[in-house]
Amino acid sequence: MAEEVSFTIDTPLGSRVTSVTYRRRGTGEPLLLLHGIGHHLQAWDPVFDLLAADRDVIAIDLPGFGASPGLPDGVSYGLSTVVPVLGALCEALGIERPHVAGNSLGGLLALELGREKLVRSVTVLSPAGFWTPAERQYAFTVLKTMRRTAKALPLPLIERMSRTTLGRTALTSTIYARPGRRSPEAVVAETVALRTAPGFEQTLAAGQDVLFTHDVPGVPVTIAWGSKDRLLLRRQGVRAKLAVPGARLVRLPDCGHVPMNDDPALVTRVILDGSRTVGGPSPRSAIQLV
Repeated sequence: MAEEVSFTIDTPLGSRVTSVTYRRRGTGEPLLLLHGIGHHLQAWDPVFDLLAADRDVIAIDLPGFGASPGLPDGVSYGLSTVVPVLGALCEALGIERPHVAGNSLGGLLALELGREKLVRSVTVLSPAGFWTPAERQYAFTVLKTMRRTAKALPLPLIERMSRTTLGRTALTSTIYARPGRRSPEAVVAETVALRTAPGFEQTLAAGQDVLFTHDVPGVPVTIAWGSKDRLLLRRQGVRAKLAVPGARLVRLPDCGHVPMNDDPALVTRVILDGSRTVGGPSPRSAIQLV
């Protein structure tokens, strides 16, 4: 069951209170899970219990997404604001330097958390920020189209579409390579999350000039990319490896942009390997990107 935590953040307008919805389960070293733009913490459902068998897992709704309210009025959704918010969240939850895994926007945030030395390890799945200007424009256009479509479709129609493989494919094939595997209930919930997210436009606007070009020294980094990612093309993984030369680069065969649903076992293994603090990730369990 999801819970909510409220905490104080520093903003250019002074101290403000914000809240974040999260789900926590398991024992072991803490592992923070960050979803992508327009999604919600349920994106991690296919791997949540698998990860919780080895980690203290905390999946959150980013501010302005899912059940988390938007940031206080006048507060930017840029990286320089959201990353400290995540640091304050960890402090409020009593988590000191968790491992972090992020998908898409969540991956970019995870890398920034790594740069700030706020986490023990970073595992990212198709992270944003390694695009060319044309690739960024393509991705943003697709995201805006998905948002408009989700807002335009009546809820009863979304529910009817979710009951068939063809309908689930129409609604979610942009982010999943195997949309038929997604449950009808999950498809309805994530479509509603996309259409109602108050932080969507501001987050997208804040990402117009974002390009991740920094190394993440001193923190183990794993970069994984779905071979069938239709939103952030897998060649961006090569650029990510060039930017973070010490990172492990992993291929996720037959996985789309949100790979947790396409191959839960593989994604779980990649995240657990990436979050090993003793001896680093096991190379035998890595699938190299080719």
